[in-house]
Amino acid sequence: MIKIADYISAFSASALSRWADLTPWELVSRAPEIVLELLTGLPATEYQLRGDVAVHQTAIVEPGAVLKGPLIIGPHCFVASGAYLRGGCWVDERCIFGPGAELKTSFMFSGSKLAHFNFVGDSILGTGVNLEAGSIVCNYRNEREDSQVRVRIGDWLQETGCDKFGALIGDQSRVGANAVIAPGGLLLPASIVRRGQVFDAEVI
Repeated sequence: MIKIADYISAFSASALSRWADLTPWELVSRAPEIVLELLTGLPATEYQLRGDVAVHQTAIVEPGAVLKGPLIIGPHCFVASGAYLRGGCWVDERCIFGPGAELKTSFMFSGSKLAHFNFVGDSILGTGVNLEAGSIVCNYRNEREDSQVRVRIGDWLQETGCDKFGALIGDQSRVGANAVIAPGGLLLPASIVRRGQVFDAEVI
């Protein structure tokens, strides 16, 4: 059994703790409904709410950023012009999205950064995760007819029953420029994916 809290220390004390019994792929598959539920409990005096998009008063969103709900952006975040957040995302405090960074159907914990020209789909990023320029977390295996995502647990591959799941990336992990994480990645805290590396758990 994969427990998200084993990868992300802040998970158990976060707004997501009530979903602690879900697997990572179950959590992201329910991201839009979870974010909509969390929207109802936000303090109205602290967030600017437009439809199903909530941005904390202390966050900075530059003109030209695209925000599509359901979406929560927490305190002291920075979203650069050209960034694109969509599909049901929950963003904790002090996160950074550079120009051209895209986050889709994902949860991102405090202090994590997508430098620029990144794509992260259907994933969970722990505290202090950093993705250098051009690094990508893929969420779909379009190279085969069976697109089901599998995750590696020890020496065997577990089927998730999902055709979209990117990665669970543990606290303080680092992903180098132009690196690629294939669907189904489970990265322990403080993992390093080097520049230009392809991390594919199915073929390790």
